[in-house]
Amino acid sequence: MTTILLTGSSRGIGAATAATLSAAPDVTLVGHGTASGIAADFADPAGPRTLWDAALAKLGHIDVLINNAGVFEANPIDHADDAWVAAWERTMRINLTASAELCRFAIRHWQEREAPGRIVNVASRAAYRGDSPAHWHYAASKAGMVAMTKSIARGYASHGILAFAVCPGFTMTGMAEDYLASRGGDKLLADIPLGRVADPGEVADAIAFFALHAPPSATGAVLDVNGASYVR
Repeated sequence: MTTILLTGSSRGIGAATAATLSAAPDVTLVGHGTASGIAADFADPAGPRTLWDAALAKLGHIDVLINNAGVFEANPIDHADDAWVAAWERTMRINLTASAELCRFAIRHWQEREAPGRIVNVASRAAYRGDSPAHWHYAASKAGMVAMTKSIARGYASHGILAFAVCPGFTMTGMAEDYLASRGGDKLLADIPLGRVADPGEVADAIAFFALHAPPSATGAVLDVNGASYVR
């Protein structure tokens, strides 16, 4: 039985991933979110530890950690200084620092058990391409996730601890729908050669592949799911 902790499981990519993994044989999943799973506020520095301890108590041990929780909130440069810094730090705390803390808890858990483990970090196309002038902080947080993933892969492969990242482009979640509407949907869609944004289930399939099936030699890999709107 493979036990999985999935953050941000209440909606969008997280909900699709929860459904995909829950349908897989021999998988037990604990989700995190306000609408489903264990509630934990990642804006609160105590949130990651609260979630980890609760999930561990429920599962007994954790084999796979999937960091999907995140926020996408505008932060224009003409905000007041204090407000701009607060918004920057909030996004970094939720998107990157909380994920880093959970990765640390997971790695120490596997080391103590002398057991293998897998981490899948859900980053973004913005990690490589950047984002809008109001979303420096979002792009920076996702670039940090990619760099963290590669560092973990290089540092702990010899322990059987594997790390992967998925970088979606626009995905038809509530968050993406709002952004598409605010930025002129047709213009943005014209920048996607596939001609449409991704379905959450497509991203979920990529996450599930890394969580359950990717060969160990793929550790450190980053998979793009963006309709060829950014290719590396």
